[in-house]
Amino acid sequence: MVSCGDGSASEFRRLHTAGGPLVLPNAWDAGSARLIERCGAEAIATTSSGLAWARGYPDGDALPPRVLATAVEEIARVLSVPLSIDVEGGYSSDPKAVGEIVAAVIGAGAVGINLEDGSGSPDLLCAKVTAVKSVARLAGVDLFVNVRTDVYLRALVPAERALAETIERGRTYQAAGCDGLFVPGLTDRDAIRSIVAAVALPLNVMVRPGLPPVAELAALGVRRVSAGSAIAQAAHGVTMHAATQLLTEGRYDAMFGTTVAYGELNALFHR
Repeated sequence: MVSCGDGSASEFRRLHTAGGPLVLPNAWDAGSARLIERCGAEAIATTSSGLAWARGYPDGDALPPRVLATAVEEIARVLSVPLSIDVEGGYSSDPKAVGEIVAAVIGAGAVGINLEDGSGSPDLLCAKVTAVKSVARLAGVDLFVNVRTDVYLRALVPAERALAETIERGRTYQAAGCDGLFVPGLTDRDAIRSIVAAVALPLNVMVRPGLPPVAELAALGVRRVSAGSAIAQAAHGVTMHAATQLLTEGRYDAMFGTTVAYGELNALFHR
């Protein structure tokens, strides 16, 4: 298990500045997290949607905080690399409540979080950042707060204003004390280059069709690349295809097209 006092927080922070971009194939439970670590991930970050689905809830601040904390503890228990948790919008519009929720996430083993603005005001997100930084200091953890702005993902402003709005929000969030800027939905090379130049925070982008490959993103100045829900969706796609084939055709081919041997998977959890 990763503990907050073993240097994992400082290691997670270092990974945003050393070498190429920090590449995060997002996990959604302990099993996927341990497998992704085995594949060579230097840190594990969760996908909020994948984690919510695995727990039987929809994405979108619907996951009960107690369920989230339990999931974080389960994931941290099987890892030896730093863990960052997507806490969506903090599951509350009250910054104090968000701070309490993040305190539980830190206590369960996280050293980083994603915290998003969504349709809320930038001022509200700034207040949430202040609250979570305060509880992290009390816990003695140098928490990496990766702020997500949904300007591109949710088309919060007209397309011609998206770049300027993202830069403005990025600077505002930096002044509030965040440590990274996550801009899902951003794929344009020129826009990526402009944000890197204008906002003095590590830029995080999310994998989606049209996003340049990691090597090119590195040249553009991107410091973090996240898979988001894509791998979780792919895993559920395999499940749906295999189950449908078995139920409707009585065939089994889809179960064995892409698989991991039982013994290899089982061995991952002998610690």
